[in-house]
Amino acid sequence: MNPHIVHQYFKKELEEGIIIVQVDPTSLKGVELLISKNGGMQKNKRDFDEDIYEDLAADNFVDASPLEFNLYLKGLTGIK
Repeated sequence: MNPHIVHQYFKKELEEGIIIVQVDPTSLKGVELLISKNGGMQKNKRDFDEDIYEDLAADNFVDASPLEFNLYLKGLTGIK
């Protein structure tokens, strides 16, 4: 990953948990975190297409913060 890229973050809350997506706007690569209410987390690397922003909006994702993404990624949210 290029350290000079400002990533964009989106999230969607579901009954089962939360999906948080990190998007590199230049390469359209990213990471998707699936956080379940029971504390499990799944991390997936993703390759997006140029319609990713429209797709996220259509699926009711909202802006998220880099802090929230990284707290979940590092396991610092208190969810076990």
